[in-house]
Amino acid sequence: MTTTESRPPITPGEVAPDFSLPAVDGPPTVALADYRGRSPVFLALLLGLWCPFCRRYIARMGATEAKLKAEGVETVCVVATPPENAKLYFKFRPTKLRLAADPHLATHHAYGVQRAAVTPEFMAGLAATKINPTGELPTPLPVMEAAAKLAEIDGYAGTPVDQADMERQFPQLKAQFLIDRDGIVRWANFEGAKGISEVGQMPSDEELLAVVRALPR
Repeated sequence: MTTTESRPPITPGEVAPDFSLPAVDGPPTVALADYRGRSPVFLALLLGLWCPFCRRYIARMGATEAKLKAEGVETVCVVATPPENAKLYFKFRPTKLRLAADPHLATHHAYGVQRAAVTPEFMAGLAATKINPTGELPTPLPVMEAAAKLAEIDGYAGTPVDQADMERQFPQLKAQFLIDRDGIVRWANFEGAKGISEVGQMPSDEELLAVVRALPR
């Protein structure tokens, strides 16, 4: 998959880039430094709330967060939308996750999370590749159709801010990282690293827990 960002994806063993972002709830900011020396962090960098895959990921991580916490790992999810838009969404869909807002994708860029290049080949690949990443669809559908069908299942009416986020962000990819208590990246998972068929897929709880349990104690 051809991408457009210049910074290469961060790799295990590198120092995790610091960030301090507006919080969606709780204390006013979420900073990586808050956790340094205290606990490892599972960090998920997501898109705006227009993304049905991201909305599902946040809902699922609400349950996974407790499993990670039991292993001594804190969870931070970054959503790429203005804080006010995120606060409105989570007012009606509350979560225990620690959420930060990063509408301009600064954290994605710092971690080298790529944005796919919109080429005729890429768009043809979206149309030809069928996915069913959450298992909710009766049969796999082309990527854009799958996203539209999941949004229909949600009955989610996006806001003008969601529309603006989508137009600005598409086709930005997503990623997850495990950062140890010293601020070193120990594991990274980049969406689409193996191709378009991975769009919308999320690491399983079993995979995450195996990675966490392999951390040096």
